[in-house]
Amino acid sequence: MNSTPIDCSKVRFAIAAVREAAQLVRRVQSEMVVDALAKDDKSPVTVADFAAQAIVGLRLAETFPEMGFVGEESAHVLRTAEGRETLEQITHFVRQREPGATADDVCNWIDRGAGEPTDAFWTLDPVDGTKGFLRGDQYAVALGYIKDGVVRVGALGCPELAEGIRPDKGGAGSLIVARRESGTWAGSLGGDTPNGEESEWRRLHTSDRADAAEARLLCSVEKAHTDTGGIGLLVKTLGIDAEPVPMDSQAKYAVLAAGGGDVNLRLISPLHPDYREKIWDQAAGSLVVEEAGGRVTDLVGRPLDFSHGRTLATNRGVLASNGWLHDVLLDGLKQIGA
Repeated sequence: MNSTPIDCSKVRFAIAAVREAAQLVRRVQSEMVVDALAKDDKSPVTVADFAAQAIVGLRLAETFPEMGFVGEESAHVLRTAEGRETLEQITHFVRQREPGATADDVCNWIDRGAGEPTDAFWTLDPVDGTKGFLRGDQYAVALGYIKDGVVRVGALGCPELAEGIRPDKGGAGSLIVARRESGTWAGSLGGDTPNGEESEWRRLHTSDRADAAEARLLCSVEKAHTDTGGIGLLVKTLGIDAEPVPMDSQAKYAVLAAGGGDVNLRLISPLHPDYREKIWDQAAGSLVVEEAGGRVTDLVGRPLDFSHGRTLATNRGVLASNGWLHDVLLDGLKQIGA
């Protein structure tokens, strides 16, 4: 069995579940994406999302049956005639991990994540970074454990990152795990090495960059996810000269935790001023950054509050930084009226 950086049953579960889900998602990608791209077909993302949530739902039922589970997906459409073909594809992939799975089993495992948060629960984004997944760039499987509104364990499976920091298409990938008050660690997503040795874990630390002009912003490749105009105004206001680092998904949080960037910013798009972040989009990544020495708040400096259902209802936007730059960034956001 592969060793873990922290002796904790929930950390062990998070590592195993994210590793299995990410390897399953990668299998879907390798078998489906090339043909789908030729037809502008996003079905591989749908299949990967559902398959990953099904396998995590099953493993959670086996390991922590008493705990709640909040996932991004619901199997409602899969139970209809229109969803039958997609369900058959999902079941095909799930059977590669669980040979006896039926279509009904798969739907039931997915729907374990369709409820509301409880006092202690897990939350999953099965494939964060749709466009990155389809392009073969960055995407992540993100799993967090939340108790009493606070993220306690977070894990990110990043198939296209090496050592949690460097793009490495087709490589072994990175698994980043954090436990509150126990640090953030990076290991191989592939698990044990081919010669049977256990993969090593390396503790991650955010950068110590304190000059705003040199701040490296990790920016979404998908422009619809944020206010690009506002980010441009912030860059001008703070005199930031460094080139931004374009990257999809919560993989940005891994890179920030590893010191490969200094800021990850989610400004609210003017087209959706009332939008509130989903908890599965932020839970794992926020803890990964905090336990690496960084800081994560909303746009006015309030801590992220995971005690209000499936969204961060009392927070507006997200600012994650290496910690050193946080206050000057908050001041800049205030100046531009973000």
